[in-house]
Amino acid sequence: MKNLIIGAIVVGILGYGGAKLYLHNEVSSAMDQAVMMASPFAKIDYDGVSSSLTGELTVDGLTVRVTGYRDEIYVEKFGIDTPSFFALMDLFDPMKLQSEGLPDYIGFIVEGLRIPVEADYFADLHEFTLAAAGVSEVSDPAAKCTGKYGFSPEALAALGYDDQVLSMSMYLRDDTDRFAFDMGVNMQDMWDIQADIWLAGNMMAEMMKGPGFRPKLGSMRLEYTDRSLKGRVAEYCGDLGLSPLETLRAQVDSFKYIGSNNGIEFDQYMLDPYKEFLKGKSTLVVTAQPNDPIAFSQIDLYKPSDVPALLNLAAAAR
Repeated sequence: MKNLIIGAIVVGILGYGGAKLYLHNEVSSAMDQAVMMASPFAKIDYDGVSSSLTGELTVDGLTVRVTGYRDEIYVEKFGIDTPSFFALMDLFDPMKLQSEGLPDYIGFIVEGLRIPVEADYFADLHEFTLAAAGVSEVSDPAAKCTGKYGFSPEALAALGYDDQVLSMSMYLRDDTDRFAFDMGVNMQDMWDIQADIWLAGNMMAEMMKGPGFRPKLGSMRLEYTDRSLKGRVAEYCGDLGLSPLETLRAQVDSFKYIGSNNGIEFDQYMLDPYKEFLKGKSTLVVTAQPNDPIAFSQIDLYKPSDVPALLNLAAAAR
């Protein structure tokens, strides 16, 4: 009996090791092809592939240098997360995937994406962002210190940042008549965002529509937690000559600008909690609970001032 137990353990370990080797070879081969295809546009290196019994599979130590730029982008790891190692294996089995569908959830993860503030590509990216907003340069101190059009490299340096370090996870869960996106984003020493979004319909059926896919919002909860950015902004605005009241107004104006860019004119149910958040609370929670699921494409058909009521939009500071 003892020998049988030991034998079963050895077989299990060998089976797991073989499956793990298969996964790593499959992903490494795909990565090598991606590196070759990207070679005219970027030089990509990576340290290796990792997987775990809990169902996580990642590419580790990714370095990207885009053609024409000196500085590089570094990502500690990126990949997918599933309920178990067996669920992970099923994703690489087309027959099983077709017969059983996706696992209970599938997550996409990025950890430690590091962008130096002084990187040459980031300066160009900021210029592109300004151009998309129809702005040639930001001379207004209020817009500069609040990042109304995105923080410039100079502004980020003034706020005390050498690097922007981002980590993100996004999980998809599919029920019979709705599916969820649970997303967490952390910008190191700046902020955290946790977003939970329910969409109407069956995920696979909806995505099979291709260009005809019209996601319908069922509900949303977004939690924004400050991790020091708010205080840094207040100090930087003061250094540029703004009074505390002018700084508050500038931050509210930037918040309104975010809304207007998304076709929403925030009402007092949104603005008053945001002011509370700015004055001392650490977290802002925003919720949307439309009476009936509404397609995102339909929101543009409404006046911006009507959208908060349409979405039953509300906020609370704590």
